[in-house]
Amino acid sequence: MDNYNKEEGQKKPRIPTPQKPKSSFNLNWLFLLIFAGIIGVYFFSQSAFSKEVAWSDFQGYVKKDYINKIVVDGKSRTLRAYVRSESINEVFKDEAKSENLPKNPFISVKIPSADKFSDFYDQIKKDHNYNIDVSYEENVSIFDFLIGALPFLLLIGLWVFMMRRMSGGGAGGGGGVFSVGKSKAQLYDKASDLRVTFKDVAGLSEAKEEIEEIVEFLKNPSRYTEIGGKIPKGALLVGPPGTGKTLLAKAVAGEANVPFFSMSGSDFVEMFVGVGASRVRDLFKQAKEKSPCIIFIDEIDAIGRARGKNPNFGSNDERENTLNQLLTEMDGFGTNSGIIILAATNRADILDKALLRAGRFDRQINVDLPDLNDRKAIFKVHLRPVKIDDSVDVDFLARQTPGFSGADIANVCNEAALIAARKGKKIVQKEDFLNAVDRIIGGLEKKNKVTTRDERRTIAIHEAGHATLSWFLEHANPLVKVTIVPRGKALGAAWYLPEERQITTKEQMLDEMCALLGGRAAEEVFIGQISSGAVNDLERVTKQAYAMISYMGMSDKLPNISYYDSADNYGFTKPYSDDTALLIDQEVQAMISEQYERAKQLLRQHSDGHHALADKLMTEEVIFADDLKKIFGLRPWVSRSDEIMKENEEIVKEVEEEKAKGEDAPGILAQPGQSEEIE
Repeated sequence: MDNYNKEEGQKKPRIPTPQKPKSSFNLNWLFLLIFAGIIGVYFFSQSAFSKEVAWSDFQGYVKKDYINKIVVDGKSRTLRAYVRSESINEVFKDEAKSENLPKNPFISVKIPSADKFSDFYDQIKKDHNYNIDVSYEENVSIFDFLIGALPFLLLIGLWVFMMRRMSGGGAGGGGGVFSVGKSKAQLYDKASDLRVTFKDVAGLSEAKEEIEEIVEFLKNPSRYTEIGGKIPKGALLVGPPGTGKTLLAKAVAGEANVPFFSMSGSDFVEMFVGVGASRVRDLFKQAKEKSPCIIFIDEIDAIGRARGKNPNFGSNDERENTLNQLLTEMDGFGTNSGIIILAATNRADILDKALLRAGRFDRQINVDLPDLNDRKAIFKVHLRPVKIDDSVDVDFLARQTPGFSGADIANVCNEAALIAARKGKKIVQKEDFLNAVDRIIGGLEKKNKVTTRDERRTIAIHEAGHATLSWFLEHANPLVKVTIVPRGKALGAAWYLPEERQITTKEQMLDEMCALLGGRAAEEVFIGQISSGAVNDLERVTKQAYAMISYMGMSDKLPNISYYDSADNYGFTKPYSDDTALLIDQEVQAMISEQYERAKQLLRQHSDGHHALADKLMTEEVIFADDLKKIFGLRPWVSRSDEIMKENEEIVKEVEEEKAKGEDAPGILAQPGQSEEIE
């Protein structure tokens, strides 16, 4: 990193070219002006002050000779009667003084009909001979016009709204509907606030090594091109959820110091036909302009699924068109020099084979679940902001979380801090971390759940059966603690510390199966009847037995045969006959029955210790491995977890010492459960 900073300091700084500010006109102002114009036309069309009076009052005003002009609207059956100037105070005496009124005030009258008004006017003219100017007209109200034009105005407004919404969908700015095909990738460069580096990524040493090589190529390409090497075109990060694939990509963006385009696979998909392919073209067009650069596509399985599996009844498949365009851009007739594609997925088995071939994704980097040493490193990263005391042992926490991903470990640290804060503590202690692990694995404790004494006795006997067998079976996982406090959907639970094996033998699987059947066997042996509490145990045992026989070939009658297909080409058909299916079912039943009888025999041999363990569970509700030592004595089978952990620590020290000397580090880290003969 230091060498790269020195080289970067020798480069001339790029002076950004000034850009003219874009003038944008907001359509909301146009709508406001139109509305104000309509209101102004209505008010200013009324040239004088008006007052609405009844038909009888109007007749009285006419007889008193207050009116000099009448305008009759026959369509709306209304008239406007203009008042003489000398009679204004008499007609508008309740409104204001005459000097405050505008010129030509009039009164508005609702007439019964035009004929009624005509008869009244003729009678007045005959009796009084008044000189009143009368005219007839048919006026259309401005509000009548608006009501008629309202549907058209709504359609125009809806169209303008949709156009504005669609214009915001593209990254190209206010291009209207035409910008919907623009790429929505987020660009990170030197000026971005992304500060994630490889130091923030714990574990994943092999994956980081390959990713760092890509970054190094972008920083110092001559080191590789001088001897004929070529930059890899793409790297695919594959692994279970939460293992740090996206975090690795963020670290690349923070370390590479080149333009970094980031987007999700679902960002290519849109309701409009052809938009996905258009966004792919626009993405690579932007990348070519900023080459060398990196493009990161998260969850690429959204568009990279194998073609032809779902033909969609022969219609045009937008997802397949997007994938075709992506394949062409990655390694088509044209060249994309200086563009590296990073992608991440946890479903690599469903991706199209053309996408995985060399030349598109030259490397597939497996980001697996962290092992013991990686979990220790991940805990150290996530414990930095947490206030802990001396009772928290990182090695112990790493051993207590087998199978946890990096995201799970981050959740453990956060839950422990929340639990400590809930209890009013100022620091997080070991007990809080154990409660956090239990909370994540089993769920919330339900101490107030109502159970009868007989149910609690059955649960205690069931869990004591698991604990007893795990103590006396050689390959069973060593016990950590047992509880009969309901947690989540479980009425009781037992926590074990499994050895992290790279391979598993048939004897080890049979011991684990026997320990799982210990709960049901204890119910039958010591209660005389079985309950529904062993459903989860039976499910796990049945799946394991079928896997051993039909997938792993661990059967005497079906040896060395596997009906497992990783490509899932079988579909809904079985790759074996009905007779073979019957034989598999018989072998599964025989295997489970054999281990069940073995479990009952072991429980009868150690019945006294089982009863003592069940009684202790009834009184204390939670017991630990130390309590089993007091009841059963030392475990006859020594677990290699402690020995392997010490071996690993010694080897790690040797590796660090050799690296400090600049020599190649010998030795291979031993993994829990790995035999000494295997290298």
